[in-house]
Amino acid sequence: MNIDKIKNEVCEAGKRLLKEGLVARTWGNVSIKVNDQQMVITPSGRPYDELTPNDMVLVDFYTLKYEGSIKPSSELKLHCEVYKTRPHINAVIHTHQMYASIVAAAQKDVVVLEEEHQRILGAKVIKAAPYALPNTKKITVETAKAIEQSNAALMANHGVVCIGESLEKTFEVARTLENACELFIASKKKSA
Repeated sequence: MNIDKIKNEVCEAGKRLLKEGLVARTWGNVSIKVNDQQMVITPSGRPYDELTPNDMVLVDFYTLKYEGSIKPSSELKLHCEVYKTRPHINAVIHTHQMYASIVAAAQKDVVVLEEEHQRILGAKVIKAAPYALPNTKKITVETAKAIEQSNAALMANHGVVCIGESLEKTFEVARTLENACELFIASKKKSA
């Protein structure tokens, strides 16, 4: 795999997250798997619209060691755990998109109402991982458990994680999850 090409893809994906309204400011992150031991991930605390491919960080899943002086995203351990839990996937996106974050804040599983959404999300129910402090072992383990049987998981009070076999499919999962959460919220309003 060409590391420079992957760094460019991750950089552009970070900018796309911002453009598509899936993140705000420096929140959220994206990674692409390089091989069975490494990934490239967005850096910690840097505005997406200012990123360059050289800011992307190559990280080892197992040792958490990374190249260079730029710190990887603070969600580094979460991405590593998701890749180890779901070895067939090649991209992970952590977002704070509006409707999915609302459901995550309510700490509710999402019942996916439309069949097309179920197909893309890989499940009829998207699980909400129980609340845990950011960047802790608990949030990493619980989120990895919640995403074992689907292509997305909610993180109580902390947004969502979406996965896919490619970066493009992962973006499709993120957009579909947002639509599914909007429908789920609307269905709850009607039944209230």
